[in-house]
Amino acid sequence: MTAASSQPQSSPASPRRVSARVGAIAESATLAVDAKAKALKAAGRPVIGFGAGEPDFPTPDYIVAAAVEACANPRFHRYTPAGGLPELREAIAAKTLRDSGYRVEPAQVLVTNGGKQAIYEAFATLLDPGDEVIVPAPYWTTYPESIRLAGGVPVEVVADESTGYRVSVEQLEAARTERTKVLLFVSPSNPTGAVYPREQVEAIGRWAAEHGLWVLTDEIYEHLVYGEARFTSLPVVVPELADRCVVVNGVAKTYAMTGWRVGWLIGPKDVVKAAANLQSHATSNVSNVAQAAALAAVSGDLAAVAEMRTAFDRRRRTIVRMLNEIPGVECPEPEGAFYAYPSVKALLGKEIRGRRPATTTELAELILEEAEVAVVPGEAFGTPGYLRLSYALGDDDLVEGVSRLQKLLAEAR
Repeated sequence: MTAASSQPQSSPASPRRVSARVGAIAESATLAVDAKAKALKAAGRPVIGFGAGEPDFPTPDYIVAAAVEACANPRFHRYTPAGGLPELREAIAAKTLRDSGYRVEPAQVLVTNGGKQAIYEAFATLLDPGDEVIVPAPYWTTYPESIRLAGGVPVEVVADESTGYRVSVEQLEAARTERTKVLLFVSPSNPTGAVYPREQVEAIGRWAAEHGLWVLTDEIYEHLVYGEARFTSLPVVVPELADRCVVVNGVAKTYAMTGWRVGWLIGPKDVVKAAANLQSHATSNVSNVAQAAALAAVSGDLAAVAEMRTAFDRRRRTIVRMLNEIPGVECPEPEGAFYAYPSVKALLGKEIRGRRPATTTELAELILEEAEVAVVPGEAFGTPGYLRLSYALGDDDLVEGVSRLQKLLAEAR
């Protein structure tokens, strides 16, 4: 037998090795860019990464101390309720009332392994095969994948820099069909930093209520708003929607706890109970040590986030100014989160270092290779022609990284 003939043979009749459902899932583009940047840095390259949406601050000391104490508590060495520690669910309900004015009961809270699990479980609980979800774009890369994995169909509604990356009720209505079941609503937005004013939040909420739609609203960046912008919680301004609304949130961004993996969803009790049943089979309870840390976080004050917000605001203004100094780059000023989302459509097709990138994916690759700067292309967020840069990194690295971009992209001809 030859070496070639000893290898497993495939044929059209061979069974699929990976299911179509899972095989169709795209890798997280933001995590992929971050991993590549870290690998290059480990190899000695001076790469500056604008890829991951992750605060560069450490988790506050009092939160870490709560986790250390929890490690020594035998109660936390055992299984706890799949839906979350009772005291944490109570604290999340109290925190929600304090921060957004939304009054909920602990039974309406499900503690999850980060916001991603909350999003997937919400869609898995609400959607039947073929149900449509209206997804404003640019969107965070995980949303459409979670919808598809849950059997739903994402329907994109695109907004651009001319409207501050905010969609209108008219656009949403044009996308609505008899199969539409859920509207995804995100403000402040990842990847654009767009923040919807209260009157627009109310108009969108009333439109959804009028048509009997569910709304999944992601409030993970609720405390990161700047200037005159203000965060508005949709079920607060449209209370008649509360029975058809799921709110997703977590400690990751507010308390610099991305690695602790604690998020939650809030919704009607029957939806939360069903999602908790799903979680009981998928993962059981979230790590008890991480839940104890989250309890300290949401029960404490917001001093830590106020300090971070000041730094992010400073970096926001710096990155927007520097990006807009580059010919061919147009960067609206983000009002929330910690991302800039400049249009680079005017640079596509131009020659840079002997290459003519035709897409922002190709442009991002060129930038990484030639300037040693990692950015995420707009294709990852449903809108080619843009780049996402997180400004949740140190001031010096931010200035150095954008300076490299300025030098490289100034060569475009």
